[in-house]
Amino acid sequence: MEIILKQDVLNLGYANEKVNVKPGYARNYLMPQGIAIPATESNKKILAETLKQKAHKEAKIKKSAEGISDSLKNLIVKIGAKAGESGKIYGSVNAIQVAQALKEQFDIDIDRKKIHVDHEHIKELGTFKARIHLHKDVQVEITLEVFAE
Repeated sequence: MEIILKQDVLNLGYANEKVNVKPGYARNYLMPQGIAIPATESNKKILAETLKQKAHKEAKIKKSAEGISDSLKNLIVKIGAKAGESGKIYGSVNAIQVAQALKEQFDIDIDRKKIHVDHEHIKELGTFKARIHLHKDVQVEITLEVFAE
């Protein structure tokens, strides 16, 4: 029996996927639990439309991420920090400070959770790299310049 899954099922398939299962499994477990619906012609058309809309939204999000990525390329973000004479910073520079610096210097608002500094916390003056994950397929690397205040 062909069914359309409404949610992910371990060892069976993912949401919005057509799968073949035994009729008893579909009628007695999957459908009463609300996990699946029968793959009738109307349900197949609804599934096709849902997948089409999902792909369109995904493409729109990816295009937006690529636009932000282009604006971030070759940027040097300057971050001031209090430091001792040896070049060691009191405290550290982390993703939160990088996000704040991007907002203040370039008016680009990026969630701190998407910023990954190469050395988890920067504890000295110098130039460092950070990666920003804007989308599962779009990543950009920026340069961080940490200077003494």
